[in-house]
Amino acid sequence: MNNDAAYFQMIYNQYSVLVYNVALQYLQNIEDAEEITQDVFIQVHSAIDKFDQRSSLKTWIYRITINKSLDFIKHKNSKKRFFIFGSKSQNENDYLNASHFEHPGILMENKEKAAVLYGVINELTENQKTAFILSKMDGLSNPEISEIMQLSISSVESLIFRAKATLKEKLANKFEEYRKKK
Repeated sequence: MNNDAAYFQMIYNQYSVLVYNVALQYLQNIEDAEEITQDVFIQVHSAIDKFDQRSSLKTWIYRITINKSLDFIKHKNSKKRFFIFGSKSQNENDYLNASHFEHPGILMENKEKAAVLYGVINELTENQKTAFILSKMDGLSNPEISEIMQLSISSVESLIFRAKATLKEKLANKFEEYRKKK
C-alpha cells in the first residue's frame, strides 16, 4: 500500500502543474482550476489500477483534465441558463461573478484585452477550443494533440486552422467595436 501512495505522489508531483494550467486555460478562474485539479487527481487515484497504458500516462491525464473542464463549463452554463429563466440559486454570487475574468498570468493593464481574447476563445466549438489551447497555449505538437483528442493529425490541423480563422474574424470585429467606443 505504501508503494501505491508513493507512486500516486510521484504522479501528482509530475502532473499537478500541467493539470492546473490546462484547467485554468479553459476556466480562466483560479478557484475553478484548483477544483478541477483536485477532481482530476481524485479520479486518477481511484482509476490508476484500471489505466490500460494504450496511451501515455500524460495523455490519459490530459484527457481527464479536458473532460472535467468541459463538464464543469457545461454544468456552470446550465446553472446560468436555469437562473435566467427565473429560478434562484442558493448562491447568487455564482451568477453575479460568472463572467469575471481571472488569470494570474495576465498583467492588470492587459486584463481587458485578455478577457476579450478568452471570451472569443470560449465561443469556439469544444473541439476547436481544445485543439487551439493544446497547440497554441500548451505548445503541444499535432501528433500529441491527435493522441489526446483521439483524432487524426489532419483533423487536428483542420480544427486548429478553423479555430485561428474564427478567432481572427471575431477578434477583428471585437476590436473594431472596442475602437469605436473610445
